[in-house]
Amino acid sequence: MIEARFHSRIDEIPAAAWDALRADDNPFVSHAFLAALERTGCIRPDWGWQAHHLGLYEDDRLIAAAPLYLKGNSHGEFVFDWSWASAWERAGGDYYPKLLNAAPYSPVPGSRLLAGTDAAAPSRQRMLVEAMARFAEEMKLSSVHANFLLPGELAAFDDHWLARSDVQFHWHNHGYAQFADFLAALNHKKRKNIRQERAHVAEAGLRIEMRAGHSLGTYEWQRIHALYQATFDAKGNHAALTRAMFLEFGLSLGNVTHVALARRHDDIIAMALFMQSRHCLYGRYWGAIEDVPGLHFELCYYQGIEHAIACGLQRFEPGAQGEHKLARGFLPVRTHSRHLLVNEGFRAAVRAALQREAEAVDDYARDLLDHSPYAHAP
Repeated sequence: MIEARFHSRIDEIPAAAWDALRADDNPFVSHAFLAALERTGCIRPDWGWQAHHLGLYEDDRLIAAAPLYLKGNSHGEFVFDWSWASAWERAGGDYYPKLLNAAPYSPVPGSRLLAGTDAAAPSRQRMLVEAMARFAEEMKLSSVHANFLLPGELAAFDDHWLARSDVQFHWHNHGYAQFADFLAALNHKKRKNIRQERAHVAEAGLRIEMRAGHSLGTYEWQRIHALYQATFDAKGNHAALTRAMFLEFGLSLGNVTHVALARRHDDIIAMALFMQSRHCLYGRYWGAIEDVPGLHFELCYYQGIEHAIACGLQRFEPGAQGEHKLARGFLPVRTHSRHLLVNEGFRAAVRAALQREAEAVDDYARDLLDHSPYAHAP
């Protein structure tokens, strides 16, 4: 007998049992990361997030799980459904709360249906999907959304779920021994531009360093958070991660966190925060108080590439969107999400719109590949 249970806090689920079900060591669905978000005030109803994690149990043993949230808005998701919400509410419905299967604030592809890696994993993934759909119907929710899925999870969703795809830009390590080898693989124009950008930073008199999260002290993490917050404030956006969460990046998450820092004398004037798995580096947040030409590219991209080469990582995923990444060695990669709109008429209307969207995304991806920065196909 398999039982579905929902949990209002991830700490209700033992960390070892949760992490044992992950298909890889992607840090954004780790128990440590999700628990840190909850206990530091980043997951809270007044910001539109309420934890509602799903566990499947057989004889009280956790056999599958999914990070789930009841969402009161669409902030912090990076798969945009604002137009769907507006249309449904104009028709007199309540779009929120909806159910979201995702890693909060993290547009990072990774496991969303945690079911282990044995032969029974696909059937357990389907049971998770069925449990989410059943809960939405019972609670009369408008919709369920599963964002940034791994390709191997897509088969768990039947045709009632709408398919959506987008494009990110990822860097792949083709056996480079050093940054110069990567530059040599680019065409002449792109290689020259990167050298010029790095030269501007070198001429600014800054000290650039990549530091492991656990090696930074409390004052440095407070400074890093202040830079993050100031950058969000300057753009009129909401800085969702609290100071306490940044301290957790150095404590409970210090073994998977890295920060590229720019110092003028002893003062940290810019930073880029990364997280790392065994095979991949993930770029997350940037902040600066000085406008130095090329500094954003240096900290967010080139320091990340150098770190990935030095550590023998396979990929570097610097975050969502940004065609400017193409000129700096990042190539287009498709991302995937699935969406269940409970009302059949609404679902049919959105399905037609998504078919047109998919054609546009396909054309966009093909056009990007025609503008590869590499001298030869890597």
